[in-house]
Amino acid sequence: MTYALPRLREEIAYVAYHFHWQREEILDLTHGERREWVAEIARINTRMNEGG
Repeated sequence: MTYALPRLREEIAYVAYHFHWQREEILDLTHGERREWVAEIARINTRMNEGG
């Protein structure tokens, strides 16, 4: 099974934008680790947008 390139780019951009990590650092993460960081960033953004 392969991972869709547009989705991979989206995840890399999302993590890089919010955490300022380099592309290579993000690509070194497993798929699961990367998805966990994406989810955590989303939770942080939600809390901030709700004033918490």
